[in-house]
This record gives sequence, structure tokens and C-alpha cells, in this order.
Amino acid sequence: MLQINNPFKSNHHPHMITVHDTFVCKPGMASKLAKKLKEGTAGFSEFVQILTDATGQFNRVVMICEYENLAAYEKSLERYKVQSDEIQKMLEAMVGYQDMYMTGTRDIFQIW
Repeated sequence: MLQINNPFKSNHHPHMITVHDTFVCKPGMASKLAKKLKEGTAGFSEFVQILTDATGQFNRVVMICEYENLAAYEKSLERYKVQSDEIQKMLEAMVGYQDMYMTGTRDIFQIW
């Protein structure tokens, strides 16, 4: 039987979660926010992709993170409360990001 590698098939554990933070940006700010998010999250393994819209609602940026489970996600949120050098560097890169978007949502999905 011929087996074909599917580039769209996830190799993740079947019970991982993915978190999508969607930002609806002010006009002209989506690419700037995407760049800021990419720079600010560099070195954090849970941040896997930064996306900008190609269709649908305009001016959207989606930040995708992956975690083993909800407990791991909650633990990561606690990490941001501690002002380590790693977190301080991220905060410095992210200065002004709140001024670039109008609203946003967070969706958590289970990967199957």
C-alpha cells in the first residue's frame, strides 16, 4: 500500500490544545502588529505562528500557541507574572502593541 506524507496532518499529541488570539487592528496596523508579536514572542516555543488575514474580515492578526493541555496553558500565564529577564525582553519588544488594535478574541481548540 502506497503511503503519502500529508503536509497538513498534525504530528501533535491528539489531546493538545491550540490557542488562537485574534486581534482586529486599526487600519494600516495589522502588519505592524504582526511584526511586533513575532519579535516579542521569539524564543517562546509555545508561540507557533503569527498570521495576517488574506480573506474575511479586514485588519486581523492571529497569534497561534500550542500547549499539552489546559493546565499547561494556565501555567504559562503564571510565567508572565514573574518579571524574569526573558519576560522583560518580551515586554520591551511589545511596547505600544495595545494601541494597534481595537478589539480581539481568544479561542481555545482541542487538536485531534
